[in-house]
Amino acid sequence: MRFLAMEEAQPGPQLRRLFERHWSGYERWFLREGDAARPRYLDCERALRQYLPELMPTFERLLECVGGGDRAARLLSLYCPTPFLAGCSQAAWARDSVVLVRNYDYSPRLTDGVLLASCWNGTRTIAMSDCLWGVLDGMNEHGLAVSLAFGGRRQVGEGFAITLVLRYLLEFCRDVPDALEVLGRVPVYMSYNVAVIDAGGQQATAYLAPDRPPRLTRDRVSTNHQGSIEMPDHARAWETERRDEYLRFCVEAPYQNADSLTAHFLSPPLYRSGHARGWGTLYTAAYYPHEGRMALHWPQQPAWWQGFEHFEPGARVVDFVAREQPPAAR
Repeated sequence: MRFLAMEEAQPGPQLRRLFERHWSGYERWFLREGDAARPRYLDCERALRQYLPELMPTFERLLECVGGGDRAARLLSLYCPTPFLAGCSQAAWARDSVVLVRNYDYSPRLTDGVLLASCWNGTRTIAMSDCLWGVLDGMNEHGLAVSLAFGGRRQVGEGFAITLVLRYLLEFCRDVPDALEVLGRVPVYMSYNVAVIDAGGQQATAYLAPDRPPRLTRDRVSTNHQGSIEMPDHARAWETERRDEYLRFCVEAPYQNADSLTAHFLSPPLYRSGHARGWGTLYTAAYYPHEGRMALHWPQQPAWWQGFEHFEPGARVVDFVAREQPPAAR
């Protein structure tokens, strides 16, 4: 899989090329349940204006950048999109350092693999992108870092993909209280666990769902369930309880530090090595919001560091299948 680091302050030719490269895949995903299953453009626009109005100018610039079109506009609104399931583990740390560490577990064939540095609304952000402008994980220059994990429930409702909500957090929030206010009021279309931490060490996990009120907690770790297990087959296959227990042990260990915590994410049970079967851990991201730096990690490879003071566009190629398997957990 090829990972790209791109820097473009406003939507421009780089994002247009990225859109053209991935549009066929985006469209197949969008049409998986048929065109009629996705909302009309007017419904998408109405929802954006009601819940995320500050994003409308960026949305309109993005549409102009990629050439517009009804289907592209509906997809990029990320309102009631095609459902998808994933894995992911995440932990917020504020002891010797402030860091948000997460593993993104998904299919390498269905991921943009782009780390995007931008400044669309007057705030610099660095984020792993999804569907061109959605955010899988990232941070802003104010010192807020965010990440997501699938919540382990099949219920679908009227709301946004969490990746767009995370984009909104990075564009317009400065700290954890700001983020929790947004997470408490914006509807989501599936269940997600969202981790947030800021430069001052405030941290929280929001358990969001389309069919019940959000639960905002001070949990430091989360995987792919929200209390009870509601998808037993998914939970067993992805070992959500085992990963959760292991992460809790890691963050509570008195000898732990930020570097050793990150290292745990590169080994089982947190690291998932099922890439040959189509799913696995694609990267480990570590965000240091108080330093304005972050890194992408893979087993047996040098970390890829980026930051607001020094962001270097480029590419990394990771061969998940041919590479030696990660070492067993200690």
